[in-house]
Amino acid sequence: MTVAEEKPPVDVDTVDLDFIQMIKKTGGPNIQSCYQCGTCSGSCPAGARTNYLVRGIIRKALLGLKKEVISAPELWYCTTCYMCTDRCPQDVKPTDVIKAIRNVAVEEGYMLKPHQDVAKKVLEAGHAVPLDKDTWSALRQKSGLEPLPPNGSSNPKVAEEIRKMAKKSGFDKLIGYSDTPPPAEKKEK
Repeated sequence: MTVAEEKPPVDVDTVDLDFIQMIKKTGGPNIQSCYQCGTCSGSCPAGARTNYLVRGIIRKALLGLKKEVISAPELWYCTTCYMCTDRCPQDVKPTDVIKAIRNVAVEEGYMLKPHQDVAKKVLEAGHAVPLDKDTWSALRQKSGLEPLPPNGSSNPKVAEEIRKMAKKSGFDKLIGYSDTPPPAEKKEK
């Protein structure tokens, strides 16, 4: 038999009532229309394979539990497939709510390392999944495509422009990106 663990009670002193307004402003204007029917969680492919519950995140957000919501690793489990948004009977747009909460989380310094790595790859290469030119160019041409896709892989200036925007907006600092290489370690003789 497995013993169920009790969760600690919610500390009402940590409730952030401005959190809901912040979410509404950053992309989740209909969050307060949620009546917790569970359609979002029931139709979520990520939730079927992980402990991710869209409904749970939205409920905690509605309770103003900002710190608990933005620091939760499962906030990043959403694949943004929009299945929940397509099925929500209240037009809450759960995917947009999750993305709005992620924006708040990043501003507060919370982001899973794999997501940081992808963001850094975009800044480095101009695309999240840059192609190895030697491997893919011939295959693309054989398939009747251009040797490189029309993204950062085919235009190095794209990555340069993305880095400029990231620097200007401060996104580079949010993800811990530096375009200067780390100092070389001194070799001992």
